[in-house]
Amino acid sequence: MSITPLTVNQIRSKFLTYMKEKGHAVVPSASLVPENDPTTLFTGSGMQPMLPYLLGQPHPLGKRIADSQKSFRSQDIEEVGDNRHTTFFEMLGNWSFGDYFKEEEITWMWTFLIDELGLDPKHFYVTCFAGNESLGVPRDTFSAELWQKLFAERGIDAQISENPEAGINPGEKIFYFSEKKNWWSRSGVPANMPEGEPGGPDSEMFYDFDPDLSKKIHETSAWAHEPCHVNCDCGRFLEIGNNVFMQYKKTANGFEELPQMNVDHGSGLERYAAALCNDPDIFNIDVFDKPKEILENLSGAKYGHDEKTTYAMRVVLDHIRSATFLIGDDVLPGNKDQMYFVRRLIRRAVRFARNLGVHENFTKSVAGAFIDTYKDEYKNLEDKREIILSELDKEETKFRKTLENGIKEFEKIAGKDISGTDAFNLLQSFGFPIELTEELAKERGIAVDRISFDEEKRKHSEESRTASAGKFKGGLGGDGEMEVKYHTATHLLHEALRQVLGDHVLQKGSNITSERLRFDFSHGEKMTDEQKAAVEKIINDVIAQDLPVTREEVSYEEARARGAIGVFDAKYEDTVSIYTVGAQTGKRGEANLFSLEFCGGPHVEHTGVLGHFKIAKEEAVSAGVRRIKAVLE
Repeated sequence: MSITPLTVNQIRSKFLTYMKEKGHAVVPSASLVPENDPTTLFTGSGMQPMLPYLLGQPHPLGKRIADSQKSFRSQDIEEVGDNRHTTFFEMLGNWSFGDYFKEEEITWMWTFLIDELGLDPKHFYVTCFAGNESLGVPRDTFSAELWQKLFAERGIDAQISENPEAGINPGEKIFYFSEKKNWWSRSGVPANMPEGEPGGPDSEMFYDFDPDLSKKIHETSAWAHEPCHVNCDCGRFLEIGNNVFMQYKKTANGFEELPQMNVDHGSGLERYAAALCNDPDIFNIDVFDKPKEILENLSGAKYGHDEKTTYAMRVVLDHIRSATFLIGDDVLPGNKDQMYFVRRLIRRAVRFARNLGVHENFTKSVAGAFIDTYKDEYKNLEDKREIILSELDKEETKFRKTLENGIKEFEKIAGKDISGTDAFNLLQSFGFPIELTEELAKERGIAVDRISFDEEKRKHSEESRTASAGKFKGGLGGDGEMEVKYHTATHLLHEALRQVLGDHVLQKGSNITSERLRFDFSHGEKMTDEQKAAVEKIINDVIAQDLPVTREEVSYEEARARGAIGVFDAKYEDTVSIYTVGAQTGKRGEANLFSLEFCGGPHVEHTGVLGHFKIAKEEAVSAGVRRIKAVLE
C-alpha cells in the first residue's frame, strides 16, 4: 500500500472537515498566551482551552467540538535538535462533553487515519491502560478489544501484548501499559489524585517507520541493546495521537464512574505529516521546506549532510517558527515571563546560525517564509508581518552585539583553563553559550571545566524552577475565591484605564494569583500619580455600587455591535461568552453599563464583594506596553 504525502494545510483541512461531518462544531485556535490562567505561561496543548468544558461548564456551541490548536512548550527548548521535538506545534483535537465515548472515538480515528489520510494499517500500533488492581481501577479491555476488531476488519490479526517493554513479538499490535503511560488526570497517576478529581485511561496511537525491519532504525540507535517497543526512544515509532477517556472520579473508597464521561483527543499535526511522508524526521515536512532552503543558501551548508549541521539547522528552524507565532500573538522579546522565552528562542537561533557560518542578520528572511506558509490559516501573521520581522531583526542585532561583548570578556579569562564558574558567568551575564566557549578554548589549547559548569547550571535551573513554581502556583484555571475576585477586578481595571487614558488601551496579557493581579495594556508612557489615583477611584466607586456581574451567550455580531472588547486579537466563535458589569443589556458607553468584554469566566456575581482596589506598581514591559500590579485589600 503506497502512502501519498499531504501538506500540513491539507491534513488540517481534512481533519476539521471530517470532524464537522461527525457533528462537531469547529472552533478557531486560542492564543498561545492563555487568558487568565495563572498556572502556566503558554498554551501547551489542545486540552488547555477546553478544560472548563471538560470540568462541566457548558460549551456555547454544544457537546462536540473540534479545532487545530497552536501550542508552545517552553520545557522542550533544550530537546530541540533531534528529529521529532519542536517547541511550537499544532494539536488537532476533538472533544465530547458527555456525548459520545470510546466506541465512536476509536472507530472514527481509525477510519480517519486509514481511509481519509491513507496510512497503511500495517504501520499502526496502539496502547491501552493496563489497570491497577491495588487502586481499584480496571483494565481498559473495551478499547483493546475494539482496536482488535478494527484491525481484523482490515485483515490484520492484531495480538494483544501483556508485557510490552519486553519487546514486540510477531503479530502484536496492541499493548497494555501502566498508568505511567496510559492514564490522564490533572494530578498525574491515580495514586496522586485528590478526592473528587476526574481522570481516566487513554489509548495512544503510534506509527511504525520500519515495519519490515529493513531500515534497522532500532538496531543502529543508541538503544540497540534494549528491547524495542512502541515507547522506545530509538525513533522507529512515533506517537501520532492520544484518545483520553475521562471516565472516573476519585473517591475516599477508590474510583467511581462519572455521570458525564468526556473524550479528549489530541493528535500532532506535524507528526501526521511525517507519517504520511514515511520519514521520521519532522523537519522534512512541507512547512520547513522554504525556510530550510533559505537557511541553506545563507549558510552554504546542506541539511542532512552531517549530524552537527543538521542539529543546528533544526534548532534554527524550530526557534524562528516559534518566535514568529509568539510575536504574532503579541508576545514581544523581553526579560520577563513569556517575553523571556521569545528572546531566548531568537538568541539560540542566532547562536546556532553562527555555528552554520551565518554572520549577517537572517531571522526576518526565515520568518517571512514561515509567514507565507501559514498566512492563509493564521491571518494574524500576515497582518502583523512588519511587526514580527522588525522585532526579530532588532533582537538579532542586539544579540550579535552581545556575542561580541562576550568574546571580549572571554579574552580576559582565556590565559588559563576556564573554570565552570567563569563559563557559567559568561552564559548568565553575556548570553555566551557554553558551546562557543568550548570552541574558542579549543582553538587556544585550553580546557573548560564542563563538569563544574553543568553543576552550576543545574543549581541555577533548580533555583529557577523553585521560583517559578512559587510564582505561578494556584488552582488550575484560577477558580479559587481570590483568583475569581482578581479576575473580575481585571475587567474593572481595563475599563477604568480606557476612561482615564483613552480608547487606545487594550489588554495585552494578564496573570492572576491568589495574592494579586497583573495586567498588561497598550499605552506609550508612564502613568502619572494623578492618573493612577483616578483609576483607583473609578474602580472603588464601582465596587461600592455593588453592581451585578452577568454572563451572556450571544452571537459574535451582537457582541461587537454592543461594543464588547476582546484581547490578544483573538479569533472568536460565532457564539461567544461576554460579561457585563452593570446592566445586563445595553451597549458600551451607556450610563447603566460599566464594562462589556469577551470572556469565559470565572467571575463574582456582584462587585461589592471585591474589597478595596489598590495599584501596587506600574511599570514598562516593552515598547508601547505597560504593566500594572494591583491588590484587593
